[in-house]
Amino acid sequence: MDEFEKLHWYAVYVRSRYEKKVHHQLREQNVESFLPLLETWRQWSDRKKRVSDPLFRGYVFVNLDLHTDNAKVLDTEGVVKFIGIGRKPSIIADKDIDWLRKLTREPDAIQRTVNTLPAGQRVKVLAGPFKDFEGVVIKQGRETKLVVFFDTIMQGVEVSIFPDLLAPVSNVVQSPSVAQSRELVSVEKHFLRV
Repeated sequence: MDEFEKLHWYAVYVRSRYEKKVHHQLREQNVESFLPLLETWRQWSDRKKRVSDPLFRGYVFVNLDLHTDNAKVLDTEGVVKFIGIGRKPSIIADKDIDWLRKLTREPDAIQRTVNTLPAGQRVKVLAGPFKDFEGVVIKQGRETKLVVFFDTIMQGVEVSIFPDLLAPVSNVVQSPSVAQSRELVSVEKHFLRV
């Protein structure tokens, strides 16, 4: 078996405000780590500054062979546990990581993170950096918010998008493996630069 076939993405839960420190330590240990950061402007009484905050508080993503590198990750200061069902860490699809990378490249489109998924008309994004995202409309109007929900970590992100870029998705029955591996997305109100 090829070495790269053993590598999978996982989410690790870390202590509060330890995301950047854990990310840095993992990289020093030659563990591939990904910390989606969202750049925002923060206002203080005397100044305004651009800061980078984790997109999902408490989570860092790692790409590793679980059988050989899990102890190295768990021994890292600030790491609490792997995210999963029971004692088995859940594998995060490469597509999820790619979508997180796309989301962080469009910081002006991101509004906030959410941990619930609303119901409604299922839609798909037709063009732009979020092409092929699927979701559910929760509010229609001149602007629409797209909530990309990552069910592996039970977190979502609101993204701004024009409603003209959305099309209804037919209710086609899919096999369980496809439905489980696909990210859930919902839509509300928002802008997106295309």
